[in-house]
Amino acid sequence: MQVIITSWLTEQGIQAPYITLSSVVIGCLLILLFCSVSFYIAKNYVLAVIHKLISTSKNTWDDHLFDHQVFSRISLLVPFVLLLLLTPFFLEAESLLAVVLMVFAKVGICFQVARSISALLNVINSLYQQKASERYLPLNSTLQVIKLVVYLVATILATSLLLDRSPLYLLSGLGALTAVLILVFQDTIKGLVASIQISANKMVAPGDWIELPKYGADGDVIEIGLNTVKVKNFDNTVTTVPTYALTSDSFKNWRGMLNSGGRRIKRAIVIDLSSIKFYNSEQLETLKSVQLIAGYLADKQTEIRQQAAQEVTGNANTAAIINTRQLTNIGTFRAYISAYLKQHPKVHHEMTCMVRQLQATEVGLPLELYFFSSDQDWVNYEAIQADIFDHLYAAAPLFDLRVFQHPSGYDWQNANA
Repeated sequence: MQVIITSWLTEQGIQAPYITLSSVVIGCLLILLFCSVSFYIAKNYVLAVIHKLISTSKNTWDDHLFDHQVFSRISLLVPFVLLLLLTPFFLEAESLLAVVLMVFAKVGICFQVARSISALLNVINSLYQQKASERYLPLNSTLQVIKLVVYLVATILATSLLLDRSPLYLLSGLGALTAVLILVFQDTIKGLVASIQISANKMVAPGDWIELPKYGADGDVIEIGLNTVKVKNFDNTVTTVPTYALTSDSFKNWRGMLNSGGRRIKRAIVIDLSSIKFYNSEQLETLKSVQLIAGYLADKQTEIRQQAAQEVTGNANTAAIINTRQLTNIGTFRAYISAYLKQHPKVHHEMTCMVRQLQATEVGLPLELYFFSSDQDWVNYEAIQADIFDHLYAAAPLFDLRVFQHPSGYDWQNANA
């Protein structure tokens, strides 16, 4: 072709000193034209046909090929391949310009193939996330390692082409740089080891709710990568945590709570100690109208009468209330709370449910409620918890109990009135 161009230029009357330069310019322009036209056709016509075929296909996996630009990256190979093939056809193969263009084409092919393989790996990752039943396989981290290797190979090949050396020559030199490579890729190496440990021990998976106070992360895991783990916090911010931090630091995973079917509620009501007292018979009769503890009161009164009948008669001190077994308002209130929780429709009845006294403090006697809600949704969970304690705070005065709080301005006004 170069001979044809030279002959044509001679026929046009171009002077001999300018024929060589003119043939080179025309050859470069023709190469550029063919490469541009081929890329335009591949991008605007071939890809359009492929997209139409994929859209009409009943399969869903082939949609990912287009979404991750696999065909777009392959189409970019066309101009580089044509540049490699047409350069010796339009230019002298041994000229410096031809050598530069051919090396450029080969380097472009190397990296474009690497980009195409990377896009294909993204397709595999997307299909895995959609259809995989086991989320703990470190596929994302493994694919990132494969991408790193692919780009490393492409870099070595490109460097060998630029230096006109064998790739084996460069690989032999990498052995001496092992310490430097380990230093450069230390985070990647630690991330790879950590991802394997995370997968093997099933420590965390995408979708788990985790807490890492050290990094300010509290939310759902959206991605586990080779170097970083992305956590979407409940305020919709995203915290990026080093992958190896999940194995080197402690964190809380709420997966067990979510899988259990219940969410724990552990709160206490602090009772004023000065309001605790024994019940008399009139007060007990009044409390029998409370259906939840009517049976409890009847059983306790029967038990107390039977015990009193077994006591030695003639004891002069039996009239004193302290010398006989009596019901207290704090114990009755505790029984009421327990009965209230056991009949509540939003309390998980197959998990631990109890009301216990904690050690008295300077602010009163804590009654701790320990139970699980059957609804794990955060909003519903908080509403259930609030409804239960609203009811119990309002019910405490019915048992002649006062919930402790420090005196407020309202209390001082009443005291001075």
